[in-house]
Amino acid sequence: MKSSLLLEYFLKPHLKAKATHHRPVTISLILTLHIKTHLLPFLLPHSLSPASAMFKPPAALLFFIFSLTAVNATVLFKEAPQFYNSPDCPSVFEGEDDGHRLCSDDGVHVAMTLDTAYIRGSMAAILSVLQHSSCPQNVIFHFVSSASANALSLHATISSSFPYLKFKIYPFDDVAVSRLISTSIRSALDCPLNYARSYLADLLPLCVRRVVYLDSDIILVDDIANLANTPLNDAVLAAPEYCNANFTAYFTPTFWSNPSLSLTFANRHPCYFNTGVMVIDLSRWRLGDFTAEIEEWMELQKRMRIYELGSLPPFMLVFAGNIVPVDHRWNQHGLGGDNFRGLCRDLHPGPVSLLHWSGKGKPWARVDANRPCPLDSLWVPYDLLQTPFSLDS
Repeated sequence: MKSSLLLEYFLKPHLKAKATHHRPVTISLILTLHIKTHLLPFLLPHSLSPASAMFKPPAALLFFIFSLTAVNATVLFKEAPQFYNSPDCPSVFEGEDDGHRLCSDDGVHVAMTLDTAYIRGSMAAILSVLQHSSCPQNVIFHFVSSASANALSLHATISSSFPYLKFKIYPFDDVAVSRLISTSIRSALDCPLNYARSYLADLLPLCVRRVVYLDSDIILVDDIANLANTPLNDAVLAAPEYCNANFTAYFTPTFWSNPSLSLTFANRHPCYFNTGVMVIDLSRWRLGDFTAEIEEWMELQKRMRIYELGSLPPFMLVFAGNIVPVDHRWNQHGLGGDNFRGLCRDLHPGPVSLLHWSGKGKPWARVDANRPCPLDSLWVPYDLLQTPFSLDS
């Protein structure tokens, strides 16, 4: 089926130009417009005839048009089921004003990064959060994407699968943070977007006071409200702690041999914690200006190499020993194997509320390669990918 025929198939139900004295929207015109996808929202209302100006493409159609910019094929995601609140959920979305919807203290605020490389994992993660939430209509997503990414395309992708989702996409100046990043043991860890979690307090509205941060390679099998309601007391963040891990291995001999640096952990009992699942008090973070403190450690790292592993060590330098520990059930991590080979791993002993494919191996990549690990079968039911189709077939 040629691309023009596909467009005609998708557009026909929406092209209803009733006035005979105006030129209706044509398939060829839409084909011309889709080449300039970033101009689409401006061209459609102003450049077409009065009849065609009434044409407002739905999110699914916008996603389809954006997808046509691919060279040979496109990937589509299925629409997820709609999930509804249980009767005892508080009502937090009474109006259409974005400020009201994004700032409700009764909502569960979730922050994730969003990019094309991990979009498939993000879609599965969103579905798992909603499916297991008792108040899914009260979950508000805050997505952070690279400022250079096609935000309209990402927005259309999310909207096409989750038409009723409450969310906003925030541009992240990854060029600015790139100057602070040092090479680590795996190139994927050096992506500037991995550092966006350090800037949530600056990116999200001031009215958002608490947020659950989640990596894109996770699946929830429990109500996220139970995690979001973790008592923080006077702490800035909460996360699963692993005190049996060799904490000293996360920093170089240069760090430990320098008393002015190693004394950072004096009077603290630091433990390793995984930053892929965190509950953060953004109000306290802002008061303490912890983003600046993390950046100072990154600048020092550029000068004297005090750690080897991406965005995690700066977090530990600032917070290790001063966080609220969360039950390990909320981060069954390491399912992606180590950072070098990504070998299969088993679950840790104990209950499971969240599965985390941290490490090199990602379940969607292993499934596509026909080399899945046994636990990847737990991720597959949340995969919203549709079968790719060729535009030249």
